[in-house]
Amino acid sequence: MNYVRVMLVSLVIVTSPVITFAGPKEDVAAATQAWADAFNAHDLERVLKLYDPEAVLWGTVSPMLRDTPASIRDYFKGLPNQPQLKVNLGEQHTRVYGDSGINTGSYTFTNVRDGSPVTVPARFSFTYHQRDGHWLIVDHHSSAVPAAPR
Repeated sequence: MNYVRVMLVSLVIVTSPVITFAGPKEDVAAATQAWADAFNAHDLERVLKLYDPEAVLWGTVSPMLRDTPASIRDYFKGLPNQPQLKVNLGEQHTRVYGDSGINTGSYTFTNVRDGSPVTVPARFSFTYHQRDGHWLIVDHHSSAVPAAPR
């Protein structure tokens, strides 16, 4: 009887799907993807929920440092009115240090102006802090990629 039980348990283990758990690096990368998904859905409230109340934003198209929830809201307030504006994530480098994480990489913004597509290649750094089990953005820097030297 023990032999049958051992065989059944072994069979269940061998034929069960492999269960993998995401680690902190994958969670931080997923938080960045959640930001891109909310941005592409033009969901202002969903974007803002991803920022910590003490977050700081250096946006791509603003000369001002945004360091309050109200100023970050102001930066993104036009998002729902730009249905053709999209962001596409590029290469990313994710690091985690305890309850803080950094994701640095590139993204491309695409919009339509006067019927023609306009793309802006940019680079980003998102710094995250884990609060109540969620990775929230505490620092977001974004800047357009400068033209190559001639």
